[in-house]
Amino acid sequence: SDTLLSCAKTGLLHVPNLEKMGLFQIDGVSPASSVNPFAAYGRMAEASKGKDTTTGHWELAGVRLDRAFPVFPNGFPPEVIGAFERKTGRGAICNRPYSGTEVIRDYGEEHRRTGAYIVYTSADSVMQICGNEETFDLANLYRCCEIARELTMKDEWRVGRVIARPYVGKKKGEFKRTSNRHDYALKPTGKTALDALKEKGYDVISVGKIRDIFDGEGITEAYKSKSSVHGMEQTIDIAKNEDFTGLCFINLVDFDALWGHRRNPEGYAKEVENFDVKLGELLQDLKEDDLLMITADHGNDPTWTGTDHTREQVPLLVYSPSLKEGGKLPETDTFGVIGATVADNFEVKMPEGTIGTSILEQFK
Repeated sequence: SDTLLSCAKTGLLHVPNLEKMGLFQIDGVSPASSVNPFAAYGRMAEASKGKDTTTGHWELAGVRLDRAFPVFPNGFPPEVIGAFERKTGRGAICNRPYSGTEVIRDYGEEHRRTGAYIVYTSADSVMQICGNEETFDLANLYRCCEIARELTMKDEWRVGRVIARPYVGKKKGEFKRTSNRHDYALKPTGKTALDALKEKGYDVISVGKIRDIFDGEGITEAYKSKSSVHGMEQTIDIAKNEDFTGLCFINLVDFDALWGHRRNPEGYAKEVENFDVKLGELLQDLKEDDLLMITADHGNDPTWTGTDHTREQVPLLVYSPSLKEGGKLPETDTFGVIGATVADNFEVKMPEGTIGTSILEQFK
């Protein structure tokens, strides 16, 4: 699997800013770029077991998982669903792996008619719960997801995330998911770079679903995003108008949610192009002492079989206006170099038990 190469093969991947930063040198996309990159560039391998959002982000912040979160290819066991129905006072329908758009198409009318929750999973370690915003109070949907999160804390059922998936519409063909999604993640299994920064008085700003992924741990300020483009607009606004000292940690969800899981390489390539446009704006707003690092938490090859994430090396692009020249960085054997580098930048000690060694001196 190779997410970037699969996007490049569509012929749609025109990303001049990422190319000038060295993205194509990392991956060997053919024909390789002849541009002399102005950023430092490399790639990282994942040390943790798994290839999901939670695992990848936690490792970026220094926490390694030695056991992947469980998945449920046949749906959740009867004891989980039974307990969920008893505690919420409502039935559950579906209970099997499903596409998020198709599940509301096929079960949306039954949910509206009966009030039963639509419960489904995917190839990832998630329990997703749908409710119609027009007939079912959002607060009630969030409440039932909190119940599900508590139920799935046992080791054998310990899903990485419970996700509220609200939708609107009155009948099949009209149903559409809304931006009021909410993720209920687990707390990290140990202290992270985010905790280390916060404890020393630095800002840790979340954009997108970062706050959800870390269950609020180590976060000082959070912004929810409606889309990847919106997330970049928020980031540009922060760079322009917030004189923060610390980390701004951004997750852009649409690559996964709209294109990777739906196996749409053309849509994925176009999303990277949209990101590249906003990246160009962000680069203009970086100050001399700002440091930008672009990477990923896993792959999601839009041409691969199935609908799951793909386990791949991830790109790393590093840039600051104070960087004198770009160049190739050595490959790393963990995403943990990110958290370690951020902490090193602020002369903060990483928590005990974290992984990764700072690469700050390699481009400083």
